Amino acid sequence: MSKIIKVLKLGSGIGQREPHQKRRRALVAGGAGFLGSHLCERLLRDGYDVVALDNFHTGKRYNLNTLLRDPRFTCIEHDIVDPLPVGLEADEIYNLACPASPPHYQADPIHTFKTSVLGSLNLLELARRNNAKIFQASTSEVYGDPLVHPQPESYFGNVNTHGPRSCYDEGKRSAETLFFDYSRTYGLDIRVARIFNTYGRRMQPDDGRVVSNFIVQALRGEDLTVYGSGLQTRSFCYADDLIEGFIRLMNAPRAPAHPVNLGNPGEFTIMELATLVVGYTNSRSKIVHRPLPVDDPRQRKPDISFARDNLGWEPRINLAQGLAHTVDYFDTLLYGRRMITGAAAS
Repeated sequence: MSKIIKVLKLGSGIGQREPHQKRRRALVAGGAGFLGSHLCERLLRDGYDVVALDNFHTGKRYNLNTLLRDPRFTCIEHDIVDPLPVGLEADEIYNLACPASPPHYQADPIHTFKTSVLGSLNLLELARRNNAKIFQASTSEVYGDPLVHPQPESYFGNVNTHGPRSCYDEGKRSAETLFFDYSRTYGLDIRVARIFNTYGRRMQPDDGRVVSNFIVQALRGEDLTVYGSGLQTRSFCYADDLIEGFIRLMNAPRAPAHPVNLGNPGEFTIMELATLVVGYTNSRSKIVHRPLPVDDPRQRKPDISFARDNLGWEPRINLAQGLAHTVDYFDTLLYGRRMITGAAAS
């Protein structure tokens, strides 16, 4: 049974269009989250009516404060694992509904897996009924601890099916399977993006991702926790760049026949990131090392050749610029002040 739906703001009914409406309607599952709220903002700017679904387990109501003033925006409290509210309509559906940081998705691993699988089934059926395009936010975690570097979309990955991260990794892999099976079986127009490490405004201080961890620790004057040697690498994409990639993938005239990598191909060691954060925060924090978590990948870097060649997309915000904006955001969030870093001031 569906949970009680709490409507934070309604436009016309529960996501239903009036007969005279001509604007396109987008449904964003996970719309109150870090990336979901940015996507809702972008879609409103692009002229859509937007309906957000969120159970608020990790999404935050305050991410929607500005959006709730817009009469074209509707938010419904709902868990996509449960049957969707009756009467939902959409021309385009974006599925961003799943915890994405290890502490959050490991807190209730069974529900995380159900969100990826049962939630995807519910949204795919909605897309089928509405003849809507549907977008799946997959993840670079499907590559596991990769033996191919950088990772192209054709790489099947090196994954652990039963480790503590598997609820997320395997849930996302299963969701990809469902999306492509719905495309082959019903002719559904699907778009699947594999998202690499992303950061920016509206990350949560406790979300457990490396960028937010380092910035919060540095601002508080705490030691920065590096797991393992710190020589493992990651690629960091600023949220605004990633949202642009979402829009271009969804608007491509033909659906790619495979998932599409979206991320920044710039590669940094975790130690390099820690040093940059200490510099940008003017912190006296020290760097300390802790044991490497199970299944933590040694390398992670996207091959974005397909997105570059077919979508005309590549990131434009480098790590220095993005960190400056993100440090300012966390400083305001934690202390109500705004730092002026060198990159932000330039």
